[in-house]
Amino acid sequence: MEAYYEPTGPAFSEFTEKRSRFLSDLFVVESEEEARAQLEAVCRRRHDARHHCWCCRLRAGGLERCSDDGEPQGTAGQPMLNVFQREDVTNVLCVVTRYFGGILLGAGGLTRAYSRAAKDALDAAGVSVQRLWDQVEIPCPYRLYERIRLMAAQHGGVVTDVDYGAGVTLRAMFAAEDTAAFETALTDLSGGQIALRRAGQAFRGFPVER
Repeated sequence: MEAYYEPTGPAFSEFTEKRSRFLSDLFVVESEEEARAQLEAVCRRRHDARHHCWCCRLRAGGLERCSDDGEPQGTAGQPMLNVFQREDVTNVLCVVTRYFGGILLGAGGLTRAYSRAAKDALDAAGVSVQRLWDQVEIPCPYRLYERIRLMAAQHGGVVTDVDYGAGVTLRAMFAAEDTAAFETALTDLSGGQIALRRAGQAFRGFPVER
């Protein structure tokens, strides 16, 4: 399965621009039905607002949709969608509710505001990479523990657990294409005295810094 990026979890953000309030709700969704249910829930919860603009990207079928919901055409939904396209984030629904503050923002102002609303929500959610990982166990002496932990991170590994006893055992996950390089580095560091144990594979997500 190919690796892909999606929000780490749901998120909310809010800001005010020239007295208009922009409230962003972001959700991790995997189907049109799930996205529609979340959109309807936001609309019910904020039924007193005039605009509920939204965009949606789904990995299944490569679906992309957006709506300006009464704002001038092209000033809301598409700018929001562009944010997730640029960040290569999928399985996402973003709904931005606007409470009009009495001052017109103009097309450019609206485009910037809705783009910011989507980006703020994504920043609040964080991004995770979903991919196939090799699960490994690394037995090591205490004197090499910190160096091995750092080396794992340098090779894209994620330490998921540590057992302390007579020695240390790290449990970690590596992208399948990175495991061999880490294994070689581990052999070089320990002079061949430490061998990692492969413990299967798993497809799952971990937060990443973008």
